Amino acid sequence: MESIYRANRTRAKIHGTKDRPRLSVHISNQHIIAQIINDDESKTLAYATTVGSKITGTMTEKAAKIGEEIGKAAKKAKIEKVVFDRGSKLYANRLSALADAARKEGLKF
Repeated sequence: MESIYRANRTRAKIHGTKDRPRLSVHISNQHIIAQIINDDESKTLAYATTVGSKITGTMTEKAAKIGEEIGKAAKKAKIEKVVFDRGSKLYANRLSALADAARKEGLKF
């Protein structure tokens, strides 16, 4: 229940625009999903996931790979700056690995 409150508290302060879309991250027990969203138009601009891919390793390694992929997809979509939406997760371990990998690819947040 606490995670729902934390997610709502986080999202109340974050809004993605055309100039600075929202990088939303969802981490489950087995998969990681990252997407860049323009909330004004309700459109997903870039997307990366472990679902259906053959990425192996620990969840932290998978998170780093998804961070690289979302960074490359953002470059392809000509996106440089994003607002980071961590959802209900605390910024640690897997989430920070994803964020660091996305920063290495050139995303700024």
